[in-house]
Amino acid sequence: QVQVVESGGGLVQTGGSLRLSCEASGRTFDMSNLGWFRQAPGKEREFVAAITWSGDSTYYSDSVKGRFTISRGNAKNTFYLQMTSLKPDDTANYYCAAGRVLGTREALNYDVWGQGTQVTVSS
Repeated sequence: QVQVVESGGGLVQTGGSLRLSCEASGRTFDMSNLGWFRQAPGKEREFVAAITWSGDSTYYSDSVKGRFTISRGNAKNTFYLQMTSLKPDDTANYYCAAGRVLGTREALNYDVWGQGTQVTVSS
């Protein structure tokens, strides 16, 4: 089995930056894709960004493109979401997820989810 654990959330002012981390463990060789999603109170879960497990390809939602960067760390089962120019609309619980489908933005294609880390952007 695969497990993923997020960290790095917190409170930041508008225009600030945060870096989220996602550490995967277990049978990670079964996985092809690592994605970040977010969910704000009263809203549906939303795709944010994804990266192939090799780190070769990245995908972003239009709402974060140019502000967020997804990457894989030197420790190959660690992934990051660097968030810059944060806005109050970015406030949400952020989840990382691992799946077997390459390049997917669909939550249904992710098999393993973390518990989430809260990001709050104050105005």
